[in-house]
Amino acid sequence: MVEVKSDIEIARAAKKKPIQEIGARLDILSEHLLPYGHDKAKVSAEFISETRKNKDGKLILVTAINPTPAGEGKTTTTVGLGDGLNRIGKKAAICIREASLGPCFGVKGGAAGGGYAQVVPMEDMNLHFTGDFHAITSAHNLLSALIDNHIYWGNAQEIDIRRVAWRRVMDMNDRALREIVCSLGGVANGFPREAGFDITVASEVMAILCLATDLKDLEKRLGDIIIGYRRDKSPVFARDIKADGAMTVLLKDALQPNLVQTLENNPAFVHGGPFANIAHGCNSVMATSTALKIADYVVTEAGFGADLGAEKFFDIKCRKAGLKPAAAVIVATVRALKMNGGVKKEDLGTEDVASVKAGCVNLGRHIENVKQFGVPAIVAINHFHSDTDAEIEAVKAYVAEQGEEAVLCRHWAEGSSGIEELAHKVVALAESGVSQFAPLYPDDMPLFDKIDTVVKRIYRGSEAIADKSVRNQLKQWEEQGYGHLPVCMAKTQYSFSTDPNLRGAPTGHVVPIREVRLSAGAGFVVAICGEIMTMPGLPRVPSSEHIFLNENGLIEGLS
Repeated sequence: MVEVKSDIEIARAAKKKPIQEIGARLDILSEHLLPYGHDKAKVSAEFISETRKNKDGKLILVTAINPTPAGEGKTTTTVGLGDGLNRIGKKAAICIREASLGPCFGVKGGAAGGGYAQVVPMEDMNLHFTGDFHAITSAHNLLSALIDNHIYWGNAQEIDIRRVAWRRVMDMNDRALREIVCSLGGVANGFPREAGFDITVASEVMAILCLATDLKDLEKRLGDIIIGYRRDKSPVFARDIKADGAMTVLLKDALQPNLVQTLENNPAFVHGGPFANIAHGCNSVMATSTALKIADYVVTEAGFGADLGAEKFFDIKCRKAGLKPAAAVIVATVRALKMNGGVKKEDLGTEDVASVKAGCVNLGRHIENVKQFGVPAIVAINHFHSDTDAEIEAVKAYVAEQGEEAVLCRHWAEGSSGIEELAHKVVALAESGVSQFAPLYPDDMPLFDKIDTVVKRIYRGSEAIADKSVRNQLKQWEEQGYGHLPVCMAKTQYSFSTDPNLRGAPTGHVVPIREVRLSAGAGFVVAICGEIMTMPGLPRVPSSEHIFLNENGLIEGLS
């Protein structure tokens, strides 16, 4: 039996080139690269400003079916396709998100791809990288500290401490911090109140950094953050307590995109990292828009399945940034489709064509959804060694019945040579000019109707339901001038419903909206559905138990 190397072993053996050589591939001169060591760098704001007059390349979105424990390999396919496009002679770059420490030490693992389709340096990317997440955490918690300090020193803005809307964050899964009481211990410590922590990737500061177009826009958005309300329910903004300037100072370097490379020495932008089930799940607008100005093809991804990531990519990121995707790739695996067809994880190694066919309804639903946005789609079957010819043919036949094409991809094992066919077909699709991209709903639709539209058209639910208090809150925001904002659905990634165990393609389910939050700085309204948590917990056996330094001082266990 051939020994399969781990992702970290493959990454460690990479023959990396100096980051200046990678920048030169995209005509970025060395003086516009701010190096962090030899293999990663930030791209200067001056260079980004200079490129804005350039014509845009073609934007390719990589999305997927609903995730399962079997694995789908969306980031792996994003990296592989970027390598594949370069292999066939195209000037291509990829744009992906940075990894959160919480999932790395929890259950999900890293975010740098896998096998021979990875971005390096893998260990750095999955840990501290260039410090962006630390800067975001610091800026967020600076605002938290300033709020309590403002209240302590007389509360000139008359903030109602029962209506402080700003929580704290940390970049780790910690269920014990979801709900806390702060300022205990007497008069010197302030006024006790209920509070809580979210994970950093759920922070509005993260969303703002990923949607901002430059430092001026960043500072304005930070100032627009609503930190709480007065007794008359009028909003108090971050700028009202003079927090926006100092927050911008902490984020000035973090706003600049990070340039790294794939195993095949192709350019990759890795920047920002909002979660896709509790935020908008896309890398930064700065990275994507810059890449489009200096590459002919840009491959990016949106988190989790197309019902979450792709919907938010289209309805929030593309709407806000004026992006027009030319094509979409929907990633599926035979293993994941079998799980959607009812097979248990321990039985995935056995051929089961019937279950593959049964699970294909999930893939079919995602194909239909992507096409609703006017974007042409192609299916990438991410190959596993346990897949049989009959199972693969079943997927291809099903996709053909939907009027689309599925391509078998072996990039995990073979790198760019295993995804050449998909690269050629994606180019043809992107150059065909058939994309007629449009968001799902107009800006002027009432907020609850936007939520209901996503529920009915994307999730295929019967309706969205919410208590009167939630509906009244939405109406109040509309009266305050926020009715034009898009909605960001915070929902389980595992199902089209709010029940993570309901796989396949359910219809007719009700989607309860438990809570709504206004992210005025980011520019969207978050609708929290079902039991979704904005601060995850660690599993019974967290990944951290298997992460350590070996006798040579090298990291083991990161994946």
